[in-house]
Amino acid sequence: MEIDVCFSPALYPHYHRAEAEVVVVDIFRATTTLVAAFESGARSILPVATAEEAEAWKARGWPVGAERNVRRCPFADFGNSPFDYTPEKVAGKDLVFTTTNGTKAIRCAGDAYRIVTGAFVNLRAVADDCLREGRAVVVLCSGWEDRINIEDTLFGGALAAILLSHGYRPAGDAARIALSLWKEAEKDLQGYLGQAEHIDRLRSAGLEDNVPCCLALNRSSLLPVFSKKEGRLVVEPNR
Repeated sequence: MEIDVCFSPALYPHYHRAEAEVVVVDIFRATTTLVAAFESGARSILPVATAEEAEAWKARGWPVGAERNVRRCPFADFGNSPFDYTPEKVAGKDLVFTTTNGTKAIRCAGDAYRIVTGAFVNLRAVADDCLREGRAVVVLCSGWEDRINIEDTLFGGALAAILLSHGYRPAGDAARIALSLWKEAEKDLQGYLGQAEHIDRLRSAGLEDNVPCCLALNRSSLLPVFSKKEGRLVVEPNR
């Protein structure tokens, strides 16, 4: 089996494999926030690509998380911070969610065999799922407005390191680049990412407290999975 890493949604047509498991990652912050929402008891999450779609769902009475350029959209109930999604606010509810990059990537991967969302907080759960499925894996990095970013690439390398230790092999240079970057960063992940572009965006918005939460390795065993039947993200029972 092979693992590949696609550095941005703009490149995904060149990496698409219909039979693969696609792991969508947006470390800062969408896929980290999805785990937090499910940990707080959200029943399902509908990812939509545009703020206009999200606002239309809001008008129909749905609770909505919406963010653009790191800030909560004015109409939204929640932004894109893991701290927004508390049990008091989301337990037992179906949510709508849109972000600058992450939800676009999820929709981009829509016809893959299996789509899950990964973050450092649930890295081991993602790896275990990939090993159970036994399929080719494509890590789809959300990046920033179709450009590469360091944090999502590092996740691709971290996942590759685990899968390679279980018999997977890199599909090409992208996976090797991500793996090399991870080996350089893993001993001090937060320090390595200190000058990342998105850290600066979060600081500018007063959201730097999100960073340690997003970089906490293996804090959760939950795995958000995109259900094609329901058209939304759910958490499958432990298999």
